[in-house]
Order: sequence, then C-alpha cells, then structure tokens
Amino acid sequence: MKDLTAGEMFDEANTYAKKKFAEFETKKIPFSDNLFKVTIKEQKQLAAKYATALVTRENLKAEDFYYVGMLHWLADNPDGATESFGKFLASEDPAAEKLQTARSIIIVVAARRKSFEEAEKLLSDYLKTEPIKLTERARMETELAKSYRSEKKYAKAAAHADEAFRAFKTVFQDSASRARGLDDLLDAGMTAFEVYRDGGKPKEAENALEDLRKTAASVGSSSLYYTAVDEHIKYLIATNRKPLALEMYRAALAQSEKDFTAKPLREDVSRRLKKREKHYKLLGDIAPELAAIDRWFPGQPQTLANLRGKVVLLDFWATWCGPCLDAFPALIEWHQNYKRDGLEILGVTKYHGAAEGFPVDNAAELEFLQRFKKAQRLPYDFVVAKDNTNQIVYGATAIPTAVLIDRKGVIRYIEIGTSASREEEIRLEIEKLLAEK
Repeated sequence: MKDLTAGEMFDEANTYAKKKFAEFETKKIPFSDNLFKVTIKEQKQLAAKYATALVTRENLKAEDFYYVGMLHWLADNPDGATESFGKFLASEDPAAEKLQTARSIIIVVAARRKSFEEAEKLLSDYLKTEPIKLTERARMETELAKSYRSEKKYAKAAAHADEAFRAFKTVFQDSASRARGLDDLLDAGMTAFEVYRDGGKPKEAENALEDLRKTAASVGSSSLYYTAVDEHIKYLIATNRKPLALEMYRAALAQSEKDFTAKPLREDVSRRLKKREKHYKLLGDIAPELAAIDRWFPGQPQTLANLRGKVVLLDFWATWCGPCLDAFPALIEWHQNYKRDGLEILGVTKYHGAAEGFPVDNAAELEFLQRFKKAQRLPYDFVVAKDNTNQIVYGATAIPTAVLIDRKGVIRYIEIGTSASREEEIRLEIEKLLAEK
C-alpha cells in the first residue's frame, strides 16, 4: 500500500467491483443479489481503508486531497469527501476537470442536506467554469430538484428537474451503460412529473409524462414507454378523469404501433398495457366485495363495506410464492405502525390443494395455513377463498398483488410484485390515504 500513489489507490478501489464481476463471469460463478451486495460492500471497505491510509501521510499534494475525497465518496462518507474536496478547492491552481468534479460532489451533498444557498452558489460557480460535464450537471440538478420538492418548494424544484431531464436526454446517447442510462432517464422524467403533480400543475405534470413517453420511443425502450403511459393513465384516474384515462389506454395501444418499428417492442408494450386493463377499470371505483370466502381468521368475517372508515390493504399471496414471503417484514411493520391510525391488512389467498409439497384436502391446508401464520408471526387476518374468483376480479393473476382501498371504499392503488422501491411506494401511499379523513 505504501508504494501506491493516491491516484493508484483510487483507481484500484474504483475498478474493484468491475474486476470482481468479470472474475465471477470467467469462473462461471452465478450472479445473485447477495453476491452483488457483498462485492459492493468490499469495494466501499477498500475505499475507506485507502482514504484512511492516505490522510496519515505527510506532505499531501493538492491532487492527493482530490483522490482522498473521491475515495471517501466511493466509501459513502460524504463528510470526509466534502472536507477533502474543500482542501483541494482551496489549493493553488487545482486541475480544472478535477475541480469541477469535486465541486459537483460538494453540491450533491449540500443539496441532500438542504443547504440550498451553498448548493446554488456552487452550482453557479460550476456553470461559469469549464469543462461542464452533462453527467455531473444532471446529477446536481436532480438532487436539488428532489430536495426542493421534499421541502415543498415546487417552483425551484421544477426548474432543476427540467434541467436534469434535458441533460440526461443528451447524455443518454453517449452513455456507457444503456441500462444505467435508462434508469437515469426514468428517474429524471418521474422527478419532473412528481414535482409538477405535487405543486398542483396538472398540465405541466402530464407534459412531463408525455415527454418521457416520446423519449422512450426515440431511444427504443418499451419498458420506459410503458411506465410513462401507465403513470399517465393512473394520474388521470387519480385526478377524477377516468373516462379520459381509459381513452388514453386504448389510444396508447394504437400509438405504440406507430412509435416502434421493431415488432418485439410493440408486442411488449401491448402485453404490459393489456395486463393492466383490469386494474385501470378498477382504480377509482368502489372495491368489489371478496367472494367465495371459506375462512377468515383469526378475526371475525367482515365485508369491505363494513370496513369503510379504514384504509384496507389486500395482499394477494400464496405460501409457495417466494416474493410474497419477501414482503412479510414490510407488512408486519405496516400493521404495527399504522393499525392504530386505521390501517387494516388482509392476506387474501385460496385453497391450492397442497401443503409443504404434498397434496392435501381443504381441512389439512387450512390447518397448515394457521401453522404458517403463527410460524411467520403475521399479526393481521387471513382470508381463505374456495377458488380464484377474487384473483380474477381484482386482476391479481400474478402474486403478490397489493390493493389499497381508501376510507370511502374506493380502490386507489393496485400493483404487482415486491421490491424495496415498491415497498416504499406502498408505504407512502398508505400514509397518504390515512391522512385523508
């Protein structure tokens, strides 16, 4: 380590994960989320180790402070990064490109801390200096937009959100990773939409989604295209324009045929949208009563009509569904945190004729479900149906499917699948519906 320069230390830490993933591929080691997390953790640990080693050296040069800052940033240590970058910026004649990168990271940190005056001043300095990197500008603008939005300063948030989206659209053409580029476009486009939506500007919000749709068509992404259309339809329903939303659904099927010349992309958009048709028709309407219920435990059987005044989360699941089990910690947490505020969670399943891999009758399966509920420590009620009528009615043909019903009995949210981002999305929706009286 003593023989490595500061630049060499940063290069080694910065490329650590890339080299490890290439090594895994050569050795045919299967990729997994856990392997990814472990590798990134090792990379951060190496960066932190090198940063600590560097600051103990005597007579550090100006450029060394830059690399110490980059190592701290790679190690997820924003305090260490800003301190080192501050020393670099204060040095005599810092290299222009490194100065701009250091300044951009300080701006991102300041934005996240809601230090808006500092962030805006540094951004102004950044834009007056060359070189201006669009990737750096896009990230600075995005962080400022998100932080201003969280403080409900929507006018300022909108200006930065628009700049971020413009920058990411330009950057995408030269992006080294298409997947990363598409993620950035989605994040920037949705940030612009959410800023205008929350700021009470429906026309601008819709324009942001339409811009995202057209961008998706231009870059040939069916998934980005579907997301833009899906969000637009849901937004129209949420703002009491359901007839227009259903009209948009039909129009989007036809428009996608024109927007994509490649047949697989057209078919992917069509498949995704048609899969959502049932949900679009349910959103904004009174929730259908659960049908063919055989058992409700441990509580007493109720109707959804009797639960009016509460926010109801229907979790369509099965014991053999891995993603369903992954959602349990979040469901337990929501029950604990929000039940006193009026949240009612119902785990909705049906008889599958099997338990623990063996064929069983309904009585034995019900006994298994009761044991399963106790073993998983699930505190909310289970609803067990005789058949798949409820799955069909609610469009829950894939599981897990989450349905949120507001205090008036109206369906406000339907989504399939689980992930950290989806759980956060549901949590925020629960809080929003609970706040409605």
